[in-house]
Amino acid sequence: MYQTFLSFRYLRARPISWIGVAGIFVAVAALILILSIMSGFLAETRSHLRGSLSDLLIQPHLDRNLMHEGRSILPKRDVPGVLEVILADPLVEGASAHYTWYGMLAAAGRERMQSDVTYGDLALVKLVGIDPTEEGTVSSLREDLGRVSLISDERVADPDDPFGPIPGYEPDGRPLDKVLVGEQLARFWGLRRGRTLELVTAVLDPETGSPREAVSRSFVVAGTFRSKNNEFDLSTLYLPRSVMADWFGAGRGFTDVAVRLKDYEGTKAEAQKSLAINLHKAGYLHDPEISGGSEIRTWEDFQRSMLAAIENEKGLLGIMLSLVLLVAAFSVFAILSMLVQEKRRDIGVLCALGATQWGVMVTFLMIGLWEALLGTLLGLAAGIWSAHNINAIEQALSNTFGFQIFNREAYAFDHIPTVIEGSGVAAIVIGAFAASLIAAALPAWRAARLNPVEGLRHE
Repeated sequence: MYQTFLSFRYLRARPISWIGVAGIFVAVAALILILSIMSGFLAETRSHLRGSLSDLLIQPHLDRNLMHEGRSILPKRDVPGVLEVILADPLVEGASAHYTWYGMLAAAGRERMQSDVTYGDLALVKLVGIDPTEEGTVSSLREDLGRVSLISDERVADPDDPFGPIPGYEPDGRPLDKVLVGEQLARFWGLRRGRTLELVTAVLDPETGSPREAVSRSFVVAGTFRSKNNEFDLSTLYLPRSVMADWFGAGRGFTDVAVRLKDYEGTKAEAQKSLAINLHKAGYLHDPEISGGSEIRTWEDFQRSMLAAIENEKGLLGIMLSLVLLVAAFSVFAILSMLVQEKRRDIGVLCALGATQWGVMVTFLMIGLWEALLGTLLGLAAGIWSAHNINAIEQALSNTFGFQIFNREAYAFDHIPTVIEGSGVAAIVIGAFAASLIAAALPAWRAARLNPVEGLRHE
């Protein structure tokens, strides 16, 4: 009983002891905050690598050199048929056929486009033809269209019908086809809803399926979308899939199909195999034995090397951050060593009154326990609160000091991401306790080994 009383009294009576509490508090709070931010950055980077890719992406090969039984085989490209086969699979939750191509953007018509070509200032963009209803089953486009804009209110009039009528738009002649523009691209080019832009690209030869000639076409901006991925928003345009198929022709209605699974982690391999077999039987894919199964890939297959690098970085991050606890543990060790030296006379009195070596050691161990308990709980609360409010804190500090601490244009996302991992927080808390008690063990052991007579003689 006396161990608890004395340990807490020593902690309260000696202000220097609170330095240990402060050290653990700062270490735990900083570790939780840094780990949450870095986990958030890694999660956002993983999401950035995934981009617009769904769980699975089906891309039928156009290679006419793929032969079967001595003849060239080109897969069928009708949208209703391929979606029927895919959605019939019990592992599939949704599917959306895309017509994907690439081109160049000129925001001010042909004159500006010619200027861009002359001076090398080209806006290379990815053109994605979609059906909004289908796309809503595989991606977050519906939320991206309705998300509050950071630059101006140029969102579509109706996120459920993004290619519908544009308020206030009155065409001079025949109404132009509509296009959805990424928010960052709209800001860079000064695009607004109802603005006309020019797209130039190469159409495909219906006979060979290869690019034939460069053509341009005018569109009107129906609105912007904000995916919170700056790079994606800076390079992507959504168009009606029917417009893309009509523009490029070549006898096909889609180039790839995005698929969402009901249980991606548990059934991705099984789904790849079953879809490859069923789509081949229906004539939409080549024989998996000929194509090597490369026509159906997970989004991780597209980014395998980068994902491996992220996992390695996260492991190294955990090792480096664990070293911070050593600093807090050293402060506890130094303070308790000083306390034992100062309290040698008290230790002698305790021994003279019947205290055992174990009782003396427990007394000083409990000082380390109090420091660990108070510092860890305060650091835990501060770290979690800071992680949840880091963007508000960053904005307040930026306004106070007059410069932007987090430059949103330098990253692929427009906010400071945080992910609080329960296992990571638990490891930090347990590590703080363990490090503090280990650091307190040596001074406590020295206190228990003191000669009582030498302690009573200590001035």
